[in-house]
Amino acid sequence: MVYARLQAARKRMVGSKQTLKAIHRGHAKVVYVAANADKHVVEPIVQACSEKGVEVVQVDHVKTLGRACGIEVGCASAVIIDD
Repeated sequence: MVYARLQAARKRMVGSKQTLKAIHRGHAKVVYVAANADKHVVEPIVQACSEKGVEVVQVDHVKTLGRACGIEVGCASAVIIDD
């Protein structure tokens, strides 16, 4: 399952702003982005990952990603800080 690593992570952050901060600070190990999220939200994240050499995992839906992170609402991105 794509979400197994995310769910098992000791430390993760949820949301686009937090994900982008983690990438720029060099803390991101793996970033998850939802395929159906608004492009203007996820493009800067994907670009930053490309520049920093961070692995990006694309998942199907914002709602499913939110559930995998343990929240009731959908989220466009999440990041593993420490697995």
